[in-house]
Amino acid sequence: MAKTDFKTIDEYHLGFPPEIRERLETIRNIIKTKVPGADETISYQIPAFKYHGYLIYYSAYKNHISLSAPFSKAFLNAFSAELKRYKTSRAAIQFPNDEKLPVSFIGKIIAFRKKENEEIQKTRSKK
Repeated sequence: MAKTDFKTIDEYHLGFPPEIRERLETIRNIIKTKVPGADETISYQIPAFKYHGYLIYYSAYKNHISLSAPFSKAFLNAFSAELKRYKTSRAAIQFPNDEKLPVSFIGKIIAFRKKENEEIQKTRSKK
């Protein structure tokens, strides 16, 4: 993928082969279902969703698709068992392209991040 000046998530997705594009669309649809009010954007030249701040980023590579955000300790603790089977860092989770996309787990991740962002927003609103 040579292009790096994406303006939309659709443009980003079109830079990949159909099988990867399908995986990206699945993630996009999970996010839209779990957080209908989230705004789509491109940030750091990858797809991102905003909901009371940045909710989640995702990106595709030759061997995996990553979900990323600055994951909190609470997030990492809540999903510690599930995360053991994936290559992870404090800010990214890699889902290998040669494995079935864990749709249910991704949905749980998005729901957790939504709740975190709502709680942060409530705290900010009280100040």
